[in-house]
Amino acid sequence: MKKLSVLILITVLFFSSNTFAQNFKFGHIDASQLIQAMPDREKAKTELQTYAKQLEDQLGEMQREMQAKQQDYVEQKDTISDLIRQTKEEELQSLYQRVQTFQQTAQQDLQKKESDLMQPIIEKARTAIKDVATENKFTYIFDTSAGVLLYWSPDSQDVMPLVKKKLAIQ
Repeated sequence: MKKLSVLILITVLFFSSNTFAQNFKFGHIDASQLIQAMPDREKAKTELQTYAKQLEDQLGEMQREMQAKQQDYVEQKDTISDLIRQTKEEELQSLYQRVQTFQQTAQQDLQKKESDLMQPIIEKARTAIKDVATENKFTYIFDTSAGVLLYWSPDSQDVMPLVKKKLAIQ
């Protein structure tokens, strides 16, 4: 009788777990590809390129100024007094440090600008994926662009077309 009870319990658990497992609905999407396809991405890319060009132009101007002063110094160093030579060397060193500081700051500013421009786009994609998951009763949607998934079943649905439709992307 005890063996029969255990057997019935195991059978019930087995069938209930199979039924439970069948309620999961899995999907996958290449989020990176989705973001690349979003029209807002092109606008952000253009704005970032414009900003990068402004920074490059400013850096170029600073470098040209430094080169001109350096050439001026080289041409005059033998004919000027030690005091003026020392002053010009300090000026060149200061200018060199300003250029270096500007390069570092510009790189950081560019990264921040990219982050600021991309954040709303990423959030919009994330919201669309979440909405599609809710509307279509997905339990999980995995991002295949992250490179973490080693395998996904053919039963996993590619939700890219659904999300693109939600975002009105061709």
